Amino acid sequence: MDLVWDVKCETGESCTWDAGRGLVLFCDIPLGRIHGFGVADGSMITWQLPELIGSFGVCRSGRWVVGLRSRVVLFNPDNDEITELSGPLDQPETVRLNDGKVGPDGCFWVGGRDESPAKTSEAPLWRITPDGRAERKSGGYQTANGLAWSPDGTIMYHSDSRKSYIDAWDFDAATGAIRNRRRFADVTEAQGRPDGAAMDVEGCYWSAGTSAACLNRFSPAGALLESFPTAVPAPSMPCFAAGHIYVTTLREGRPAELLAAHPTMGGLFRMKAPVAGAPVALFNDL
Repeated sequence: MDLVWDVKCETGESCTWDAGRGLVLFCDIPLGRIHGFGVADGSMITWQLPELIGSFGVCRSGRWVVGLRSRVVLFNPDNDEITELSGPLDQPETVRLNDGKVGPDGCFWVGGRDESPAKTSEAPLWRITPDGRAERKSGGYQTANGLAWSPDGTIMYHSDSRKSYIDAWDFDAATGAIRNRRRFADVTEAQGRPDGAAMDVEGCYWSAGTSAACLNRFSPAGALLESFPTAVPAPSMPCFAAGHIYVTTLREGRPAELLAAHPTMGGLFRMKAPVAGAPVALFNDL
């Protein structure tokens, strides 16, 4: 696993492939930045938004759908124009938006993170439609994470990092309905708390084991097939792009001695992908 950008994100997250631009995109949550790495030429570009960014996805129009602290907007990277989409979401003040991804239904699915001192399970999972409707689909999370869909779009995966589990739901791409929630995997301490995720074309689920410095590949039945060590501690999210797996990492909250031992924490890394990634869905804003 090689370092491709020593960007030193506080919390690098939401690693996303923008095929139209040839960029691997990722955000630095607390600093409100979206970074783009050009896979063909190694170019590096950064966009600054007005507040923290939980996650984002790519739109059919070429814009990005972005989950800010408590609202979802559309962002045009060509002119930095921000268009309001959802308005403020109905959730506790201690909850901010966290992991999100565009689903096979063309909508933006985004969960929350409860930042109250008590770490209560108040965070919801939202579905944001292209016309700005916000539908609360599930709740009771501390740190909602790990959204991904099977290659045929019939199964949605989701996790709670603080509770160390990954669930699966039956998914209807025509309506966005989810049902039949069941446990996909209980993640052990050796595998690391489940953070961001990606899906390969064989229907295997790749999860960043953030507390164990690894990427875990689970079979469609939920069995751990392989575990790949990461170059530095605290991987946060993988994505497939141009024959590689790119991985974001974080620095925030890590002790000084760990940062001294691993000064490139917060960087963007990549390794050769042993399998192709499943296609990335686009937000249906056209």
